[in-house]
Amino acid sequence: MRARSGAEIAGYLRRLGGTTAVIDAALEKLRRLNYINDGIFARNWALWRAQNQGYGPGRIDQELKKKGLVDSDIGAALKEIFDQENEEERARKILQKRFAGKNLQEPRTLRRAIAFLQRRGYSSKVIFVLLGQSVDDNC
Repeated sequence: MRARSGAEIAGYLRRLGGTTAVIDAALEKLRRLNYINDGIFARNWALWRAQNQGYGPGRIDQELKKKGLVDSDIGAALKEIFDQENEEERARKILQKRFAGKNLQEPRTLRRAIAFLQRRGYSSKVIFVLLGQSVDDNC
Protein backbone atom coordinates (compact mmCIF):
# COMPACT_ATOMS: atom_id res chain seq x y z
CA MET A 1 0.00 0.00 0.00
CA ARG A 2 1.36 3.41 -0.91
CA ALA A 3 0.12 6.92 -1.56
CA ARG A 4 -1.14 7.66 -5.06
CA SER A 5 -1.23 10.76 -7.21
CA GLY A 6 -4.50 12.18 -8.47
CA ALA A 7 -3.73 10.98 -12.00
CA GLU A 8 -3.09 7.43 -10.79
CA ILE A 9 -6.42 7.35 -8.96
CA ALA A 10 -8.23 8.81 -11.97
CA GLY A 11 -6.69 6.13 -14.21
CA TYR A 12 -7.76 3.41 -11.81
CA LEU A 13 -11.32 4.73 -11.68
CA ARG A 14 -11.39 4.93 -15.51
CA ARG A 15 -10.32 1.28 -15.74
CA LEU A 16 -13.20 0.40 -13.43
CA GLY A 17 -15.59 2.10 -15.87
CA GLY A 18 -16.22 5.38 -14.08
CA THR A 19 -17.51 8.32 -16.07
CA THR A 20 -15.62 11.60 -16.23
CA ALA A 21 -18.18 13.37 -14.04
CA VAL A 22 -18.02 10.69 -11.34
CA ILE A 23 -14.22 10.60 -11.43
CA ASP A 24 -13.95 14.39 -11.18
CA ALA A 25 -16.39 14.46 -8.26
CA ALA A 26 -14.52 11.69 -6.44
CA LEU A 27 -11.15 13.39 -6.95
CA GLU A 28 -12.54 16.73 -5.77
CA LYS A 29 -13.91 15.15 -2.61
CA LEU A 30 -10.63 13.34 -1.93
CA ARG A 31 -8.70 16.60 -2.41
CA ARG A 32 -11.11 18.49 -0.15
CA LEU A 33 -10.65 15.88 2.58
CA ASN A 34 -6.87 16.09 1.96
CA TYR A 35 -6.55 12.42 1.04
CA ILE A 36 -4.94 13.46 -2.24
CA ASN A 37 -2.29 16.14 -2.37
CA ASP A 38 -0.02 15.93 -5.40
CA GLY A 39 2.50 18.38 -3.94
CA ILE A 40 3.01 16.29 -0.81
CA PHE A 41 3.02 13.09 -2.87
CA ALA A 42 5.75 14.49 -5.16
CA ARG A 43 7.86 15.60 -2.19
CA ASN A 44 7.56 12.27 -0.38
CA TRP A 45 8.24 10.24 -3.53
CA ALA A 46 11.30 12.34 -4.40
CA LEU A 47 12.65 12.18 -0.85
CA TRP A 48 12.22 8.41 -0.68
CA ARG A 49 13.84 7.79 -4.05
CA ALA A 50 16.75 10.17 -3.38
CA GLN A 51 17.54 8.91 0.11
CA ASN A 52 16.85 5.20 -0.21
CA GLN A 53 17.55 4.49 -3.87
CA GLY A 54 20.21 7.12 -4.51
CA TYR A 55 18.38 8.51 -7.53
CA GLY A 56 19.22 11.90 -8.95
CA PRO A 57 16.86 14.64 -10.04
CA GLY A 58 16.64 13.47 -13.67
CA ARG A 59 15.42 10.00 -12.78
CA ILE A 60 12.99 11.26 -10.14
CA ASP A 61 11.62 13.85 -12.59
CA GLN A 62 10.88 11.10 -15.12
CA GLU A 63 9.16 8.93 -12.52
CA LEU A 64 6.94 11.75 -11.27
CA LYS A 65 5.94 12.70 -14.82
CA LYS A 66 4.93 9.08 -15.41
CA LYS A 67 2.71 9.34 -12.36
CA GLY A 68 0.87 12.28 -13.94
CA LEU A 69 2.15 15.12 -11.78
CA VAL A 70 2.44 18.65 -13.10
CA ASP A 71 5.81 20.33 -13.58
CA SER A 72 5.23 22.86 -10.78
CA ASP A 73 4.78 20.10 -8.17
CA ILE A 74 7.75 18.18 -9.52
CA GLY A 75 9.98 21.25 -9.63
CA ALA A 76 9.11 22.28 -6.08
CA ALA A 77 9.78 18.79 -4.75
CA LEU A 78 13.12 18.45 -6.54
CA LYS A 79 14.24 21.91 -5.49
CA GLU A 80 13.43 21.17 -1.86
CA ILE A 81 15.11 17.76 -1.84
CA PHE A 82 18.23 18.66 -3.76
CA ASP A 83 18.72 22.04 -2.08
CA GLN A 84 19.01 20.38 1.31
CA GLU A 85 21.96 18.29 0.19
CA ASN A 86 24.02 19.07 -2.86
CA GLU A 87 23.41 16.83 -5.88
CA GLU A 88 27.15 16.38 -6.24
CA GLU A 89 27.47 15.16 -2.65
CA ARG A 90 24.67 12.61 -3.15
CA ALA A 91 26.35 11.36 -6.32
CA ARG A 92 29.69 11.12 -4.50
CA LYS A 93 28.14 8.99 -1.72
CA ILE A 94 26.46 6.58 -4.10
CA LEU A 95 29.61 6.33 -6.24
CA GLN A 96 31.77 5.55 -3.19
CA LYS A 97 29.32 2.89 -2.08
CA ARG A 98 29.08 1.22 -5.49
CA PHE A 99 32.72 1.51 -6.57
CA ALA A 100 34.51 1.16 -3.23
CA GLY A 101 38.04 -0.15 -3.71
CA LYS A 102 37.96 0.20 -7.49
CA ASN A 103 40.33 2.36 -9.48
CA LEU A 104 38.26 4.97 -11.29
CA GLN A 105 41.29 5.91 -13.40
CA GLU A 106 40.94 2.71 -15.42
CA PRO A 107 38.95 3.45 -18.59
CA ARG A 108 36.59 0.49 -18.20
CA THR A 109 35.77 1.30 -14.58
CA LEU A 110 35.39 4.97 -15.41
CA ARG A 111 32.89 4.19 -18.20
CA ARG A 112 30.93 1.98 -15.84
CA ALA A 113 30.87 4.67 -13.16
CA ILE A 114 29.65 7.28 -15.66
CA ALA A 115 26.93 4.96 -16.98
CA PHE A 116 25.90 4.06 -13.41
CA LEU A 117 25.44 7.71 -12.43
CA GLN A 118 23.60 8.50 -15.67
CA ARG A 119 21.14 5.66 -15.04
CA ARG A 120 20.59 7.02 -11.55
CA GLY A 121 19.55 10.37 -13.02
CA TYR A 122 22.51 12.62 -12.27
CA SER A 123 23.37 15.37 -14.71
CA SER A 124 26.41 15.17 -16.98
CA LYS A 125 27.82 18.28 -15.36
CA VAL A 126 27.79 16.68 -11.90
CA ILE A 127 29.21 13.42 -13.25
CA PHE A 128 32.12 15.09 -15.02
CA VAL A 129 32.89 17.37 -12.07
CA LEU A 130 32.79 14.42 -9.70
CA LEU A 131 34.99 12.16 -11.81
CA GLY A 132 37.47 14.89 -12.68
CA GLN A 133 36.86 14.76 -16.39
CA SER A 134 36.36 17.69 -18.70
CA VAL A 135 33.21 17.68 -20.77
CA ASP A 136 35.33 17.55 -23.94
CA ASP A 137 37.07 14.30 -22.97
CA ASN A 138 35.71 11.23 -24.69
CA CYS A 139 35.33 8.21 -22.45
